Amino acid sequence: MGLGSDEMGCSLGGSDVGCGQGRTVAVSAARRRTPIRAAMTDVRTPRLQLHAIDVSEAERIVARSAGPADQWADDFPFEGDLGAVEAFLRATAARGDQRPLGHYRITRLSDRRAVGGIGFKGQPLGGCVEIGYGLAPSARGHGYAAEAVTALLTVAAEHGLARVIADSTLDNIASQRTLIRAGFLLVSTDAELHHFEVLLEPPGDIRI
Repeated sequence: MGLGSDEMGCSLGGSDVGCGQGRTVAVSAARRRTPIRAAMTDVRTPRLQLHAIDVSEAERIVARSAGPADQWADDFPFEGDLGAVEAFLRATAARGDQRPLGHYRITRLSDRRAVGGIGFKGQPLGGCVEIGYGLAPSARGHGYAAEAVTALLTVAAEHGLARVIADSTLDNIASQRTLIRAGFLLVSTDAELHHFEVLLEPPGDIRI
């Protein structure tokens, strides 16, 4: 599902151009075989907290029904969040727990409100994984998207991945700028999408 502009994000749904189609990077055989399963912790940046959601929280988001401990911005979740979280639930039902490479709630630390989502579109293939993200309208225009994307790259690097890809609709200039700011390079363009990638350095070398 293509999302709009002003930090609304790159597609949080599926993509026709993925890790296994045409764009490759050398990855060790051991890394290709290693399943990603590890205990989860939240990821903090100077202004945000990324929290890996579980099934219970995902179901509340899809139902637009906050629990007693949930603190949401007035316009969270928005349509992009719903599609991404529904995809997370389908993947969990089909293949088990997706964490740590699942879906993360983005919380603004200044008021502890959930303002968007970011996550991995499926499990890695050959050391490569695709991401998508989006922010509620009230949270756009503050640089949160690039901050969240950079934080998510640390998660990917810490779990042995070498390459992350993302796409943006041709008219979503804000999302393209977000990806470039987070270190991505434009690698190809088709009739509908710009395709970006970043090659990851070892953990500790990525800066937020």
